[in-house]
Amino acid sequence: MKDRRKEIRNRIAKRKKMSGTRQAGLTPSFYDEDKYGFERLPAYEGTPSDMDHPLFKKEVIYFKILAALCLFLITAVMFKHPSDKFDAARNFVSKTMDTELQFAAISMWYEDTFGKPIAFLPQDAGKAEQAKKTTADTEYALPASGKIMESFEANGEGILIETGLGSKVEAVNEGTVIFSGVKKDLGKTVIIQHYDKSESWYGGLESIDVLLYDPVSKGKVIGTVASSSDASKGTFYLAIKKDDTFIDPKKVISFE
Repeated sequence: MKDRRKEIRNRIAKRKKMSGTRQAGLTPSFYDEDKYGFERLPAYEGTPSDMDHPLFKKEVIYFKILAALCLFLITAVMFKHPSDKFDAARNFVSKTMDTELQFAAISMWYEDTFGKPIAFLPQDAGKAEQAKKTTADTEYALPASGKIMESFEANGEGILIETGLGSKVEAVNEGTVIFSGVKKDLGKTVIIQHYDKSESWYGGLESIDVLLYDPVSKGKVIGTVASSSDASKGTFYLAIKKDDTFIDPKKVISFE
């Protein structure tokens, strides 16, 4: 009887010992093998820094911020330093910052490469629209009916057109608005960049109906002409810029 009690106590003690071992995370491998039929796989637990998202690593972000600060400081010192050795670098930075981004050209390239965001047009309709766009790129419409009051030769940049009072000014071609606001010597002005990288300028407006970076179609109303000095007529300024040079609008637009 005593041997039986002793055997039971030993079994209980052995079970407690086994239970404590499992809770401590030191379960013998033979326990998993007997219970599940395969070897227990090792568990890997990392620190919070090891669990960062692979696309947003803090080290990379800190490096980019530091690099941007260094570039900013170098540029600032370069422009503040009077040495002639930095003239070439200063000219390069100034030219780069003054270059206008070709929004309209990029938009056309995107549509040609990837298509429109939502396009359910059949293939023939798509070809017809592309042909229409190609024609629109090479033709300029009359922005408003009127007569030329100041020729291109007078200022070498644009012309002054007289129209009816309160006339609407329309875009000469489709493109993207790259300026909408007040410009020195021109007053309220809209500048549209077209797909062929040319620009049309509309100055001296009474009101503006488009916003910056708005896409505009050919013939879209962009503003209203201002009143003449005697308030009997309307006037506005028109300029066409190609390859960074102003050209006479009469060469690309028929005012007859």
